[in-house]
This record gives sequence, C-alpha cells and structure tokens, in this order.
Amino acid sequence: MLKNYLILLIVFVTLSCKHPSVPPPQKINAFYKEVITSDDRKSITPEEAKTYHVNTQYHYKYRTGNSGHYEYNYNVKGVNIKGDSVFGNINVEGKYGAGILTNDSVPELNIKTEWIDNGKLKAFDEKGNEYFLIVQ
Repeated sequence: MLKNYLILLIVFVTLSCKHPSVPPPQKINAFYKEVITSDDRKSITPEEAKTYHVNTQYHYKYRTGNSGHYEYNYNVKGVNIKGDSVFGNINVEGKYGAGILTNDSVPELNIKTEWIDNGKLKAFDEKGNEYFLIVQ
C-alpha cells in the first residue's frame, strides 16, 4: 500500500512540474527597422514623417526617429577602389546604413555602408566592390 502511495506521489510530482507550452514570442511591429536597406531612402513612411527634421547646420539632408534611434539621410561622394568617382544618397542609423551610388558606367549601385571616421564611410556593393565615401 505504501508502495502505491509512493508511485502516486512520484506521478503527481512529475505531472505537476511540467510547464504549459508557451507560444514562441511574436515579433513586435516597431517603428524602428532592424536593418536599413537602400530602398529606405526612396520614401518616408507616415511614422517617419511625424519626426522628420531638417537642420541646415549639419551635413545630413534630414533626420527621422527619436533620440537614440535616429535615421539620417546623407548625400555622399567618393571613389571606388579603381579611383573612379561615385556619388549618391544613403540612410544611416548608428554605425551602419545603406543607399544607392551612381557613376558614369553604372546608373545605380545598391550599397551597404559603415562609418570609419567623422564624415567618412566605407561601402560595399552587391558584388563586393569597395567604395570610400564622404558626406557632402
């Protein structure tokens, strides 16, 4: 009889220790994007329009977002690894960004950017070509 109670106790403890299955966390729709793409610079969303800010004292064309999560838009110019001139427009949040460059031989190049110094960026296109850019 004691053996039966012991078995019941073990079964009860085992079953009561199981946690109910919790659904995986859902992605929260947030104002801020996780990664900036070159298409971000083509249009401003209604949420971004609410925080659109221009300040001619700084190099950026405009800024959107809130403190700690600003996204800046810059006109840039620079050179590729061969020394050919390029120019374009990028969006940057934090250290990284994306945009589009143009030059005489290619109408549009999608690029990813990274700040390397104040006003200076390094960029790579989809083929892995490297560019050195400065903000205008």
